[in-house]
Formats: sequence, C-alpha cells, structure tokens
Amino acid sequence: PRTDPWPLVYSPVPVTLIFSSYLLVFLVTSVLANYSYLCQPVDYSRSELGMRMARVCWWFFFSKVIELLDTVFLILRKKQEQVTFLHVYHHGSMVFNWWSGVKYVPGGQAFFIGMLNSFVHMFMYGYYALASLGPRMRQHLWWKRYLTILQLCQFVAVAAHSSYNLFTECPFPDGFNTAVFLYSLSLLALFLHFYYGT
Repeated sequence: PRTDPWPLVYSPVPVTLIFSSYLLVFLVTSVLANYSYLCQPVDYSRSELGMRMARVCWWFFFSKVIELLDTVFLILRKKQEQVTFLHVYHHGSMVFNWWSGVKYVPGGQAFFIGMLNSFVHMFMYGYYALASLGPRMRQHLWWKRYLTILQLCQFVAVAAHSSYNLFTECPFPDGFNTAVFLYSLSLLALFLHFYYGT
C-alpha cells in the first residue's frame, strides 16, 4: 500500500496500456514495414513479406482454436448461462473462417482483420485476467462496458475495410471481402443486441 500513490503502481491498467502501445508500435515498425493497410493483395509467390503474412495469419488462426477453451472453462466453472448463441456462433465460426482464410488467402487483407482483433483481445483478456484476481479488483474494472464498444468499433472498421476493397481495384478476392463484410454485419448485430441487453 505504501507504493500505491506512485505513478503507474496502483493498478495494472496503466502498465497494460503502455505495454499494448509498445507492442503496437513494434508491430507497425517491424512486421509491417511494407504492408499496405488499404490494399494488400495476397502474395501467391514465396516472397519474404508474403510468407511472413501467411505465417502471422496461421498463428492468428491457431489462437482462434485455443480460444475454444473459453467455452470449456465456462462449463467447468458451471457458468453455462454464459454459453449463449453469440458465444458459440462467434467462437465456432471464427475457427472455420480463419481456416478458410489461411487455406486460400493467407496474408493480404486478412492480416488487417487479425491485427485489429488481436488488439481488441489484448484489452479483453487483460480485463478477464484482472477480474480473476478477485473482488478487490472490481473497483478497477469500471471499463467493462467499453470492451463491447471496442468490439463494435472493430466490426465497423472491418466492414468498412472490406467494403472499401469491393469498390477499388485491390487484387484481393472479392468473394472473401464480401464474406468478411457480411460476417462483420452479423457480429455487429449480435453484439449490439448483447450490448443493449446488458
């Protein structure tokens, strides 16, 4: 308690935000040195950037497989009421969506979606980690409702990004952009329903 008044010590939230910013700056400056956020075609050749983007997309896909454990943990903790249609739809469909992305269009525009989703998940799983520390952390978790708002912003950004590429001459398959756009709209509707319900 004697160090609580010191800057950045009282709560893990500021350090988490600083670390997240650090990772974001690192990712833009190193991994994405030649990446275009507006139009990044799928590189079917074995160029260094194309293979790097493909590997990053595979790791993101693999993280979606691991996230299926969320459901297992909810059931083991006897919180079946949290295993809703939204929960199962989102987790289940993400595995198949990213499998098809890694199989047919690894890299390119798909990387943007994974990067944005990973950014949101840093905050989401940071929240869950803090909440797991017990009741003494509740006073620091006032920002729970903003997590859903952040997720909604993510879906709008992904829908806008995909629709932009449908109307420009970006050599990324329109079928995938259309599927991502429609999927984003479905998540937007379901998460809006969840937001207003809670």
